[in-house]
Amino acid sequence: MQKFFSNKKLIALMIALLVSLGLVAGSTYVSNNRNTPPFIQRIANDVVGIGGRIVALPGDLARNGLDDVHNLMNTFQENQHLKQQLDSLAQTKVQVQTLKRENQQLKQQLKLNGTLTDYSQISAAVILRAPSDWRNIVVINQGSAAGVKKGMPVMAGSGLVGRIVEVNRTNSKVEMLSTANKSSDRVAAAVETSEDKEVNGIITGYDEKSGDLVLGELSSEHTIKKGDKVVTSGLGGMTPKGLLIGEVASVKKDDYGLANNVYLSPAANLNDVTVVTVISRTIKGD
Repeated sequence: MQKFFSNKKLIALMIALLVSLGLVAGSTYVSNNRNTPPFIQRIANDVVGIGGRIVALPGDLARNGLDDVHNLMNTFQENQHLKQQLDSLAQTKVQVQTLKRENQQLKQQLKLNGTLTDYSQISAAVILRAPSDWRNIVVINQGSAAGVKKGMPVMAGSGLVGRIVEVNRTNSKVEMLSTANKSSDRVAAAVETSEDKEVNGIITGYDEKSGDLVLGELSSEHTIKKGDKVVTSGLGGMTPKGLLIGEVASVKKDDYGLANNVYLSPAANLNDVTVVTVISRTIKGD
């Protein structure tokens, strides 16, 4: 049955093609025959035109379909190109923000170095800070070859961030002030009160929720107020005196309600350390 209908379509197409050819031939004959009345000539031309459009219709549809597919492919390619441009733009924005942050930190470091004229300084960059040990250790790209020694304090931005605990030839480990290591050799600090008094203590811990350092084992009961500066005391000989650590954020009693614990906001951002300065305990000129 399908073959029969298929043959009928083929026969119809052949008849249409023959009719069109006949009409074209007839139109040509009519056009060349000057005795043919204009009215009959116009009818013949119209019939030929209609027949030609009918025969050409399948080809026009196929050509238009191909044009639509081509346009669709062009639109798809343009869309992919635009997506790539957007991805590239987003990456460029991230790089610009990173460079701006690093530039700001470098400016802060230069400003800090200008205030530490009495001490030898070694500039370094952080090359490793493992997520699993984020609070405790960072690794810098300077070691014994640059003069770094164990116990030297390390500053970033405008404040102290830690101390050298391990030295290799080309790199060193810095133990952060925020370390959770209970056996760490803690930094001796002093609160400079508004009454020009000095209250000594030791950095004993770090509050993860508030981001504050904890200063305990205070040496006196002098009044300590919010905003008082906290610096290294120089006691113990490990760290030079007067390096900024932060400022008092609050004063609270310990768990037993007896001694005061001073919570201080670090002068440096302990969570974002990329450029540091290692401070030598040797005063310049010695």
